[in-house]
Amino acid sequence: MEVDTVQCVASVSKDANTIPAEFIRSVNEQPGVTTFHGPGPEIPLIDLANTNRDQIIDEIVKASREWGIFQVMNHGIPPVVIQDLQRVGKKFFELPQEEKEKVAMVPGRLEGYGSRLTNKQQGTKNWVDFLFHNIWPQSQINHAFWPDNPPDYRHVNEEYTKYMVPLVDQLLEYLSLGLRLDANVLKEASGGDNLRFLLKINYYPPCPCPDLALGVPAHTDMSAITLLVPNEVQGLQVFKDDHWINARYIPNAIIVHIGDQIEILSNGNYKGVLHRSTVTKDETRISWPVFCEPPEDMVVGPLPQFVSDEIPAKYKAKKYKDYQYCKLNKIGVMLN
Repeated sequence: MEVDTVQCVASVSKDANTIPAEFIRSVNEQPGVTTFHGPGPEIPLIDLANTNRDQIIDEIVKASREWGIFQVMNHGIPPVVIQDLQRVGKKFFELPQEEKEKVAMVPGRLEGYGSRLTNKQQGTKNWVDFLFHNIWPQSQINHAFWPDNPPDYRHVNEEYTKYMVPLVDQLLEYLSLGLRLDANVLKEASGGDNLRFLLKINYYPPCPCPDLALGVPAHTDMSAITLLVPNEVQGLQVFKDDHWINARYIPNAIIVHIGDQIEILSNGNYKGVLHRSTVTKDETRISWPVFCEPPEDMVVGPLPQFVSDEIPAKYKAKKYKDYQYCKLNKIGVMLN
């Protein structure tokens, strides 16, 4: 399958010093117009090595209620494991096009290498190429979508997964305890041991007109939670207090997004973060989100602990695959 990539468009656009019209965002989306440049709040940074566990939980709760996003340090993933993940992902996107297309997406599957997801309403194209594949549990892995090149790609991703799984367990436990639930409630309600870990590599090539384009437009993640590693190039923005705020890059930190499923399960006590990706003129930005998602047939709705006559359910209970369909097709998922 031949893929028309943003990498190809970028190389042509660089010489022309312009970009095709289908990549130009409406004025109210353009980062050159909408990015906040004044002094402002920073995404909370939480030290998981803090010996006061109650303080960690309090900080996670506050960040999840007020921001829907936070960064964690001392999370247990060795820096070399993160650096290896970044190295092999970057190498994959630097391969010749025909080599990358060996793992191209196929119709009806989310996994594989692809390009330019579009906003179905506007048809505007995103300045990004990407690679998707499941990394956990073992039953969900299809190595046909894992690159053979670079040769250590598989080993590096398996090593990263080894550390990612217990970190997700720990974060879901803290999020549960922060809502005065038993430690395992949010994990079990998100799929338990069948919780699916879907890795995506976002590759944002240099863009001649970064003030006009977006790598990925404003959205919340459909996942329960998302754990993301960026490279050092600025690009993640969070919508807070009516402003688009740049996320500060902290080497070896993991960025944690509250996704839609945790917002639904908590009946809005925690909130999914509205975020987007910008691009730069001269540098390539790459990010490695891992989306932690319920199994397709799992029904997710507000937990009964958060629903009463005084506080009704804000969201409809749905199978996760139906939720995905509704969100991708802009069908309402709230009750009001």
